[in-house]
Amino acid sequence: MPTFARLVAAVLFAALAWWVSQLIVPLMPNERPMGYFAIINAAVGLVMGWRIQGARAGNGYNAAIGISLTTVAAVVFWGLLLNSTIVMVELSLRKSYDGAVEAVVGVVDLMATHGKIMLDPTVIGTLLVGGLAIGMVTEWASRRAY
Repeated sequence: MPTFARLVAAVLFAALAWWVSQLIVPLMPNERPMGYFAIINAAVGLVMGWRIQGARAGNGYNAAIGISLTTVAAVVFWGLLLNSTIVMVELSLRKSYDGAVEAVVGVVDLMATHGKIMLDPTVIGTLLVGGLAIGMVTEWASRRAY
């Protein structure tokens, strides 16, 4: 059911994912254009904010902290998976893989490679501080919406 807290969480996590994507772009190798990287991540943030953070709003500020960290982890995981899958498809169209199993293993390798790039302190700090702030704002919005 749509609530104001879900809307707030979705919009703010989409904005956080987009902002972090802008921080990641300079860290990526210049081998390929980034294309829809930030938009895909913002869409992931929108869905995860709506489904995880927004759905569990109203349980108190202590719970909001844990839920916001869970939402950040989900955004990172699904963003890595989607973007690595897109890169794998591009590579498979260039005949870089011998078979389907090698392509699936390639997705995991790409997720590890892209995950290492994300270990920049600015990226991690932005995700943590932004996620915690969004959790507090979402909890505040859930209490004020009634």
